[in-house]
Amino acid sequence: MIKTILFPSSYFSSKNVDEDLKREYDAVKETGLFDIVLFSYDKWFNESKLVLDKPVDMQCNAVYRGWMMKPEKYNAFYKALFDRNIVLVNSPSEYEHFHIFPNVYSDIIADTAQMRVFPDGKTLDVEEIKKTFERFMVKDYVKSVKGTTFPKYFDKSVTQQEFDEQMEKFYNYRGDLYTGGICIKEYLSLKKYGRYTNEYRVFYINGEIATISRNSGQSEYAPLPPEKLIEKYKGLESHYYTIDYAELDDGSWKILEAGDGQVSGLSDNQDYNAYYRALYHCLN
Repeated sequence: MIKTILFPSSYFSSKNVDEDLKREYDAVKETGLFDIVLFSYDKWFNESKLVLDKPVDMQCNAVYRGWMMKPEKYNAFYKALFDRNIVLVNSPSEYEHFHIFPNVYSDIIADTAQMRVFPDGKTLDVEEIKKTFERFMVKDYVKSVKGTTFPKYFDKSVTQQEFDEQMEKFYNYRGDLYTGGICIKEYLSLKKYGRYTNEYRVFYINGEIATISRNSGQSEYAPLPPEKLIEKYKGLESHYYTIDYAELDDGSWKILEAGDGQVSGLSDNQDYNAYYRALYHCLN
């Protein structure tokens, strides 16, 4: 049984939850279904020292809700918590499988954008890339750099010099968070309803579809992903993961991303209390 939710503390106070997770923390308290344990954000992320806000005397199973970690950091986190009687819902191998997109790509290849993977240090020959893609986007093994000046996509007009200059920006934006290597993905044209694309985040927990939430600000009247498509991905290699779906211009649907559930955010318009009730139901 999962009885504990683990949150990072505020950077400024180990006794208070991280400010960006306060809404989730409050929802957990309101449901009354879980114990809550905080760990010091500063000590763990900056010093790799695990400091909990209270002792855990009996072994318990827990869900972490917080910020992404590189797989090696999560592995250390898992082991340090285990030594303190806390067993996280996802093992290090489960976390890595979903956190590193090339790992999970083979599971979802039938319903996602075409992709080429370039391990760190491999030359990015844009002329070769353009032989495969009419338009393409760039991410590392974990994330893109949306919301920056980096281009949303490149097309066949881009030169090697232009691409190299933009990639310098990419590496600077990702900084210490840069992970693994580069993924070049086919750029998909998404359907819009007014100003908004039609994207959904689905949380899968213990082989069940726990929640389906609008993830791009679209109206509640925008169509849902096909039930058959969502059902297809219930049994992947993790207890707790997310898949993001989007409607394309032609009305078909594709998977945009997949991720470990513990470090996947809730949608802005999602009912947080209902989410944690679903989490409890699926894990117990």
